[in-house]
Amino acid sequence: MSETLIQLRERALVCTACDLSVRRTKVVFGEGDPLSPLVLVGEGPGDQEDKSGRPFVGRAGQMLDRALVDAGISRERVYICNTVKCRSCDWNGDRPTNRPPTPEETNTCRQWLIPQLAALAPKVILCIGAPSAKNLIKPNLKITVERGLFFPCEYARTAIATLHPAYIMRRSTQTDDGGYSLLVADIKKGWDAAVRLTAGSA
Repeated sequence: MSETLIQLRERALVCTACDLSVRRTKVVFGEGDPLSPLVLVGEGPGDQEDKSGRPFVGRAGQMLDRALVDAGISRERVYICNTVKCRSCDWNGDRPTNRPPTPEETNTCRQWLIPQLAALAPKVILCIGAPSAKNLIKPNLKITVERGLFFPCEYARTAIATLHPAYIMRRSTQTDDGGYSLLVADIKKGWDAAVRLTAGSA
């Protein structure tokens, strides 16, 4: 991990730039191989991530881990982070309810995300879910239509979007994988492109 990324993480861990900092447990900065040519970017941490300080460790994270393995990659070979580093939720007394980050929260957290991506310098960014794709690829991206396609990206050589594991879990049935096979295929496509781009720049 480069010194720049370490310093950025240390500053992010004490961020109070928006109200999400008030009731968070831990900032979820990101983890993995900082030299990986492929960076996965989700929307934001949930309950398990907020408790552990690690991205994608709940049920959706377990599915993502399985999809990575099915694509022939271990979690340790990629870097995983989110567009928003603190859990976004509404509180009813002591009971939190997850909600999408507001545009203001997402925009505020770009002060961490964009330098983070610059320090990582990935060949390919794989956006996990529509919010991440709309943040990093284009605001009007249609995830069910444009997933699996490569797009120009300011923060990497190229970017690709895929379905979020939480979406897949909601849609899956005994006879329909809900899009899990598409997630695996998109991960493999992103990884293969990242490897090719790395070899081409060697």
